[in-house]
Amino acid sequence: MASTKEIRTKIKSVQNTRKITKAMEMVAASKMRKAQERMRQARPYADKVRNIAAHMAGSNPDYQHPFVVPREVKRAGIIVISTDKGLCGGLNTNVLRAVTNHLRLLDEKNISTQACAIGTKGAQFLARIGVNVVSQVTQLGDSPHLATLLGAIKVQLEAYSRGEVDVVHLAFTRFINTMRQEPVIEQLLPLPNGTLTQSAAEKKDYAWDYLYEPNAESVVNELLERYVEALVYQAVAENMASEQSARMVAMKAASDNAKSVIGDLQLIYNKTRQAAITKELSEIVGGAAAV
Repeated sequence: MASTKEIRTKIKSVQNTRKITKAMEMVAASKMRKAQERMRQARPYADKVRNIAAHMAGSNPDYQHPFVVPREVKRAGIIVISTDKGLCGGLNTNVLRAVTNHLRLLDEKNISTQACAIGTKGAQFLARIGVNVVSQVTQLGDSPHLATLLGAIKVQLEAYSRGEVDVVHLAFTRFINTMRQEPVIEQLLPLPNGTLTQSAAEKKDYAWDYLYEPNAESVVNELLERYVEALVYQAVAENMASEQSARMVAMKAASDNAKSVIGDLQLIYNKTRQAAITKELSEIVGGAAAV
């Protein structure tokens, strides 16, 4: 049985660990609120761009941007969004497992793949399994900026425009609520059917004519590029909100487990100390009886 000194050392060690996890839980809770607000603020921009692009595309039915024209898929691209740091439960594991299954399905169809990694964990994973990573961006910090993401994103968009890939997918973790985050893989390009379809209310809200400068095609091209970039930024914002939520939950679980371990160790310490006292008393009584 361990001595009381060893048990006290273990208790002290677990208490120090609990202080760290408790502090990380509080920091994650603070960052989670900011990340959720950032995620919500990004949605109206993408929706507004989509509506304007849809109205303009409907006003010019003779022109179709390459982003909305389906192709026979022979080469695929995927943008994998993960976190830069760990200690967030199974968040990265779940989305990277979904990416692995997706890549396996593409490989079974003899479709070659190139990837863009956003986040350190995803970049390390893709390099480890031997996927062709054509661009990556890491260390985004707590507040992602679109300007930081553009370089990595444009590599895939330009590859699609040049015909080097026929489809681009987006893998990230969607924020559902504080306790639930869902790994998803969505088709980014070509834009899914119905993306540029407007409801009756939207048609009424956007029922006006535009003056194009220099021409309608250039404006539609620029709008659709901004829309796709906004979709990727929204996915990054969702992933960051999911990261902070998962980290807060994981650190709370770690703090609770540490508290339970401290209670168990304290009980063992008391029993060991009581056994030592009982032994000393027995020795004293035995010695007195012998005299």
